[in-house]
Amino acid sequence: MKIHADALLFDNDGTLVSSLESVYRCWTRWAREYGITAEEFGRVELHGRPAAEIAADLLPADKVAEAVARIEELEVSDVTGGVVLLPGTRELLDSLPMDRWAVVTSATRVLAEARLAEVGIRPGLVIAADDITHGKPDPEPYLLAAGKLGADPARCVVFEDAPAGLQAGRAAGMTTVALATTHDASELSADVVVKDLSAVSAQATAGGVEIVTAG
Repeated sequence: MKIHADALLFDNDGTLVSSLESVYRCWTRWAREYGITAEEFGRVELHGRPAAEIAADLLPADKVAEAVARIEELEVSDVTGGVVLLPGTRELLDSLPMDRWAVVTSATRVLAEARLAEVGIRPGLVIAADDITHGKPDPEPYLLAAGKLGADPARCVVFEDAPAGLQAGRAAGMTTVALATTHDASELSADVVVKDLSAVSAQATAGGVEIVTAG
């Protein structure tokens, strides 16, 4: 499939990189520290959601700020050796002009930039949890990224592995490409579903970027 776009907007974890082992290691330790049972913890969706929302699901309101600071501390300290590039990431990003793409993540800026730096990715634009009021599945993060890139949302393409992120992209009026890296393809609702970014290529044109996907 060919898609003509003004900008490409990428989720980070599960899309560009994988830090799942680190995420679960850190959040399991965090849950223990805060006396959260395995049953309580197992009922909460972690992937693709801001830490503040997860903490608010599990803890009293007066403990959330401290708990969010603690999980960020644990995850940032676990970055070294805990983050790997997913297939196709380097090749695709290297083919794109810097002003035509951004990373849009539910992580805080400190954590997102630490994970990206660990694998040598330095985006021109990162939209993080600190930058927005409403996280995915709300469209705010993706609309903010499009605005900062000067791109028409209808001509932006969102790359996501999580249902909440895909929902955010759809709500923003953007084309969505789902990556079956953390969820089964049957769980993902998108315009295109691929196994990972190795099935995506792109070429800059005078009018933007031409994207080719192999389904």
